[in-house]
Amino acid sequence: MRMLYSSKYGPFIMGLVIFGGVAVGVVLLGLIAATITVRRAEVASIYNNKKVEITGIQPISEQWGLNYPREYETWKQTKEMDFRSKHLGNAPDDALAHRPDMVILWAGYAFSRDYSAPRGHWHTIEDMRATLRVGSPGIDGQKDLQPGTCWTCKGPDVPRVMQEIGVENYYKAPWSSLGAEIVNSIGCADCHDPVTMKLTITRPALVEAFQRQGRDIREATNQEMRSLVCAQCHVEYYFKGDGKYLTFPWDDGMTLEAMENYYDNIEYSDWSHALSKTPMIKAQHPDYEIFLLGAHGQRGLSCADCHMPYISEGGLKFSDHHLMSPLKNIENTCQTCHRDSVENLRNYVYERQDKILEIRNRLEPELAKAHIMVKTAMENGATDEELTRARKLIRASQWRWDFGVASHGASFHAPIETQRVLSHGLDMALQAQLALKDVLYAHGVSAVEMPDLSTKEKAQAYIGLDMATLKTQKAEFMKTVVPQWLQAAKDNGRI
Repeated sequence: MRMLYSSKYGPFIMGLVIFGGVAVGVVLLGLIAATITVRRAEVASIYNNKKVEITGIQPISEQWGLNYPREYETWKQTKEMDFRSKHLGNAPDDALAHRPDMVILWAGYAFSRDYSAPRGHWHTIEDMRATLRVGSPGIDGQKDLQPGTCWTCKGPDVPRVMQEIGVENYYKAPWSSLGAEIVNSIGCADCHDPVTMKLTITRPALVEAFQRQGRDIREATNQEMRSLVCAQCHVEYYFKGDGKYLTFPWDDGMTLEAMENYYDNIEYSDWSHALSKTPMIKAQHPDYEIFLLGAHGQRGLSCADCHMPYISEGGLKFSDHHLMSPLKNIENTCQTCHRDSVENLRNYVYERQDKILEIRNRLEPELAKAHIMVKTAMENGATDEELTRARKLIRASQWRWDFGVASHGASFHAPIETQRVLSHGLDMALQAQLALKDVLYAHGVSAVEMPDLSTKEKAQAYIGLDMATLKTQKAEFMKTVVPQWLQAAKDNGRI
């Protein structure tokens, strides 16, 4: 090259080289620009040329799927039941059969009848109809066990019904009276504005909780909204007053202790325990609150970052609406941030889960024992005054247990906080037993005979549940009432 450059043709040859390089660069840039233009055109053709115009509340997700087929196809995958991790998955799983002590913990409450691992969003309506926890006519001699509030997180028909009959009327309506109305499973209209497709809040309880905290949810960023649409349902809540008004107990804060303080100040209880007569709080699923206390939440991640990873297809980048455990898709969830092997990342999660479940498995039988000790003390003449301290400890212990185990993914979302909560629950259960030993000794009882709680069936029989009758009544309900609901919904164009 030095010889060519020094010759009389050198400058000419170098000029050709430079020209050729520039020409190739221009061609490549042109190809890139053309590709971008084509991909933008592809995106525009899909999102600007809609096949149907959706306005108002359209609860039928298939209609949205005509405009957004990729998102819709991934949403349909929530019907799948093919994933199993070390601890549970997305298939039906009878939790009471695995851990019958929970029957004792929920004695006198509907969860003692039926508590199963959750399936995907596709199944919310059918699972709601089928569970023994909600009101088929005739169960326990009552016409209806639960209010319409129980439907609130089950599908996009809920905002429509709220709009039609009013929020307060919706909440206080009998559960069964809404069976022909709430018929579409959780879908597009639960989270998206039909015109702009922006994330939106469709339930009033979250908006109201923000307002009581002096915050305006309309000021939330898009990243915050990618969690807040989930927080409409994946939170702790209770049914307030005779009207069963859905309320989030966040007025004093969103930690376990803050919500416990809120409940204690208003002297609230979900039910009186059938064995110990303790006024109990039932934690629902404080997923959002626990998530905020973990490393991912504190670093600004959203629910969607891990549960709805992006998919690239042609010129499109869209969120996967499968809404599955990140462990099923580690390559596109965990590995987008963590440079480690799939096997290692999975095992990190299992290690945290295993350690926390050690505490959970230690706490459940001790808490069940405390309830039974109170029952024994009452049978031997103990007064409410004598049992006050033990009942307070049992209430606080069970609130901590339930807060930790009812949350989906707590041992991953915030393992340190979950371990703290369950450890305190175990300590309080043992303190309750020590207090009860003094009471029992004062009434001449030196030992408490514990029943055989080795199976769900034995535990349910011990607390007096007639499961054969309940199942027969529910089967009749599913056979007669549900088909009537479906036919009415079809006649009214709801499905």
